[in-house]
Amino acid sequence: MPPSTLPQRTAEPDTRNDPGEREDSPPLYHVVLLDDNDHTYEYVIEMLCMLFFLSTEAAYKNACEVDAMGRTIVITCDKETAEFGRDQIHAYGADWRMPRSKGSMSAQVEPAA
Repeated sequence: MPPSTLPQRTAEPDTRNDPGEREDSPPLYHVVLLDDNDHTYEYVIEMLCMLFFLSTEAAYKNACEVDAMGRTIVITCDKETAEFGRDQIHAYGADWRMPRSKGSMSAQVEPAA
């Protein structure tokens, strides 16, 4: 058949989910670190590197963001892991560099949607 007589077909949009997504995957949650004036940048960087294995550069960016915005997303993961991360922040302890620091920083878990 000559090309001009072939039926014309247009591509239909792919309406399937992203191949990286699975329909049965659990919802994701953010661990959000909240700002205060009782912890140094060094404390925040040290804590994030120790607890979440962030690089010094990534932890520094989080420290700047929590200082400027009052909060920063530390990690996004499943709910159980997020709750564990929040609890680790709450258990990290006071900043020995600041005498007025009496305890850990605050964090919360929020849906990532």
